[in-house]
Amino acid sequence: MGESGSRLSAVGLVLGGGVVLAAHAAMGGRLVMFLQPEAILVVLGGTLAALLVSYPVATLREAWRAVRDLTHRRGNPPEAIVPTLIGCARKARRYGLAAVERDIDQLRDPFLARALSLLVAGLPLPVVRETLEIEARVLAERDEQRAQVLEAAAGYAPTLGIVGAVLGLMRVMQTVAGQPIGPGIAAAFVATIYGVGAANLLFLPLATRLRARARYDAVCRELVIDGVVAMRDGASPGVLEERLAGYLTLHRPAASWAEVA
Repeated sequence: MGESGSRLSAVGLVLGGGVVLAAHAAMGGRLVMFLQPEAILVVLGGTLAALLVSYPVATLREAWRAVRDLTHRRGNPPEAIVPTLIGCARKARRYGLAAVERDIDQLRDPFLARALSLLVAGLPLPVVRETLEIEARVLAERDEQRAQVLEAAAGYAPTLGIVGAVLGLMRVMQTVAGQPIGPGIAAAFVATIYGVGAANLLFLPLATRLRARARYDAVCRELVIDGVVAMRDGASPGVLEERLAGYLTLHRPAASWAEVA
């Protein structure tokens, strides 16, 4: 996800909130009514508290880092991984695996570096494949858990919005004698709007973005595994190029998403 994708995400969030505010104003409502710090505290503070009960702090930190990392692309796209693997295959065929080992520290992709390290270690092919597939599954589970954190937040926020609305109604009922209750009831339901809005305009969209990033990363890891296994099996650079060419065509939509998003 690049800078343009971050701008699009911000535009989408602002547009969603703007639509709600514009509809409220069109129906004669006052925008100042949404300035309810207590409602924000109940929804966001309560959601954070519920997440702390549901997940370890380390998992919440990882989810936050994953959301923050959406502002830039991690690793390399398939268009960069394929030439890297082909170059390593050519170098290994000409100079031996020791020449490939010298280039591992310069790689930005940790999974690619790990795969090439197993390759130059001379391990049997089944061990290389199994090791990389296990690590890929673990990383996929980690990415899925990060998305689940945001989906859990999307479930808690509307309910806590209702809690905020009930608290507001209780306050209105305590001061009902001799005072108009309409404005107080209207203000009480602001917490519900905050809860539903946070769930559908923030938490669920971010969970969707994390899952899209996870699928993209999974494709890249699958590409690395197939490439390294083919190299370990003795495939020539030309055969390797033909074998990996499918990733550049079948998964081009995922690569394009990474550039735009």
